[in-house]
Amino acid sequence: MVKLEEEYNGGRSTWRNTLIILSCLGLIVMFDETMILPAIPDFIHKFNISYNMSSWLLSAYIIAAAVMTPIGGKLSDIYGKKKILLIIMAVYTIGVLAGRFATNIEFMIAARAAQGVGMAMFPIAFGIIREILPEKKLAMGQTIFSSTLSGGGVIGIVGGAAIIQNFGWQSTFVAILPIAVALWLLIQRFVQVDKSTPSSSSLEGIEVGSSNNGSNHHRNILSNVQAIDIKGTLALACTIITFLAGITLIQNGNNNSSHDTVELYHIAGIFAVSGLSLAAFIAIEKRVHSPLIDFKIMTSKGFLPPTVILMLVFMSIFMVYLTIPVMVRSPEPLGFGGNAISVANVQLPFMIVLLAGTIMSGYILNRVKNTKLIVFGTLISTIGFFVLFIFHSTENMVAFGLTILSSGLSLSITGAFNIILLSVPMQITGVALGMTLLLNLVGMSVGPAVSGMLQETYKGTVPGVAGLFPTNHAYDLIFIISALMSLASVAMALSVVRVGIRTSMTTMIRKQREQKKRD
Repeated sequence: MVKLEEEYNGGRSTWRNTLIILSCLGLIVMFDETMILPAIPDFIHKFNISYNMSSWLLSAYIIAAAVMTPIGGKLSDIYGKKKILLIIMAVYTIGVLAGRFATNIEFMIAARAAQGVGMAMFPIAFGIIREILPEKKLAMGQTIFSSTLSGGGVIGIVGGAAIIQNFGWQSTFVAILPIAVALWLLIQRFVQVDKSTPSSSSLEGIEVGSSNNGSNHHRNILSNVQAIDIKGTLALACTIITFLAGITLIQNGNNNSSHDTVELYHIAGIFAVSGLSLAAFIAIEKRVHSPLIDFKIMTSKGFLPPTVILMLVFMSIFMVYLTIPVMVRSPEPLGFGGNAISVANVQLPFMIVLLAGTIMSGYILNRVKNTKLIVFGTLISTIGFFVLFIFHSTENMVAFGLTILSSGLSLSITGAFNIILLSVPMQITGVALGMTLLLNLVGMSVGPAVSGMLQETYKGTVPGVAGLFPTNHAYDLIFIISALMSLASVAMALSVVRVGIRTSMTTMIRKQREQKKRD
């Protein structure tokens, strides 16, 4: 009896320590992502780039994440979660160091891409958490892990603004480097993960939804997943990069008063390459044994709708993400004439409410169905976007709109991820979450590009101030497009509820018929 109690206490200590250590990943990565936001106008001035080009500071980060996240999830399922997690962390740390010494936009974009690789840590870390946590503690673990993402955003906004204002943007990278190194050492020393690779036999009897074919398919995934989809990876990267490059060049073509025919053909050619790359990617994914995106998993009613909802949510929020710092720091009357600290003051309520909402949503999830959580979340976020569209003439009103938006965002993210987690077998969590984050990151990369294009397209001058700055018309378009995309996510959430009701009714009818046969 004493021995069993010691083993239980030791196991409890192990999973708690692992949860704490891995949750810190959210803190440092989100700190890294948000700390440079107040400095975007500084990058525009320092590197002499357009508003459109500045979107690549976020897009490069996200494209690298979009490419590496499914690969990282796949590698972790094959070679072990801890080993791949440490390798990805090492690349991320090198990217943080490189950011400190960037002297031009090309160098900074490369450094941001290396930092974006760090986003691939999230599905791996969550896979470890799901593996080691007792089933009854999974909801708590999800809440804690998710809340550190928001917590890192709070620290990044406040700390980054203070560092930028007093020491310059280069110092933000110096501040996070020792923390990243220390966390790498802690994971190496204290995180213990089962090194065994899942086998097809471990999936006996597991079904996705109600399809036996789906169960057999996932067993085949695990038995055949021994190679990385290099061709699919290259096709995906080409698709995303050329699409965003085309968006960037659209504005350049519009700025050309002569509407040069060669330039227009150039833009059309880039979009054509993007379309061909997408077609090639789909064809490759249908043939390979180990795809980045498994279209049979995508057909699951419990997987695809919440994934699309998350993609729309993140696309809309990242359009606003890039816009607020520029709006706050642009001179009056086109902006608010603030500094880096002003940006933090406007965005801090968003981050704090997102943090609190993420924590509370985990407890709400135990009392409210995850489908209802998605509906409430997307609806509240949509209201927030429309508030931003109608009322953005003062910093306080912008902060108020962002606060409403974030309160809905936390609910929709928690509900959607919970549905996704429950829709696939535990043994392929890394692959499924990698696919989910891949599509989310595609949305995140497109959002800033569209925002930057609109800011660059609609610019005006301020008397006595050199340069051109986005006009109110640009902000109106950004906010209304974001609101409409959020409204589409509400429609998707309602469809998820309808599907859930039909499934429940079908199950109930089937059970009644079976009961009648037994009687």
